[in-house]
Amino acid sequence: MSPANGALPAPEFSRIVPADAVRRADVIETIEATETERKALAERLELEAIGSLTATVKLRAVRGGQMIRVSGRLEADVVQTCVVTLEPVPAHVSESFDALFAPPSMIEDQGLEIDFDPSLSDEDIPEPMDNNRIDIGELTAQHLSLGLDPYPHAEGVEFEGYDEDPVEEEVAEEPEKPNPFAVLQQLKSRD
Repeated sequence: MSPANGALPAPEFSRIVPADAVRRADVIETIEATETERKALAERLELEAIGSLTATVKLRAVRGGQMIRVSGRLEADVVQTCVVTLEPVPAHVSESFDALFAPPSMIEDQGLEIDFDPSLSDEDIPEPMDNNRIDIGELTAQHLSLGLDPYPHAEGVEFEGYDEDPVEEEVAEEPEKPNPFAVLQQLKSRD
């Protein structure tokens, strides 16, 4: 099913915090995904299952109250699929994360310059708030995705025929090419 009017589908694990509440005082939330949310999120992340997903998230106003800094820690028990045997691979994911949110107008005002500032880390580049709200559930889900093992394998299973650096081997097999400046060096030596 594709969403109507190009809108994104609703997040499977959504916990909304209004930015105005954070501007009045720091907010600390502990969130936990329900069984239904874990099943839907497991499908999205191509996991066999998510047994538990909790996060403790702190939100605080920064930069004169115009932006919101979100810091969190998630814990999850997941079951991935072994890339070799296709067997279930249980795993525990424990990740810390940080993000910065700003009203869309502030991000648009800053233009492209912020994208090219090498002194900024990913946590310092603000994400736009949606209607002055921050979805800490979706933020947690995104960081769970980043914390997953990209190549899970069952205990004792090793990749056979896997080469550590196939590019290096291909380069080594190529014949050495003559230096195009060698002829010039010879001419210079004759003088």
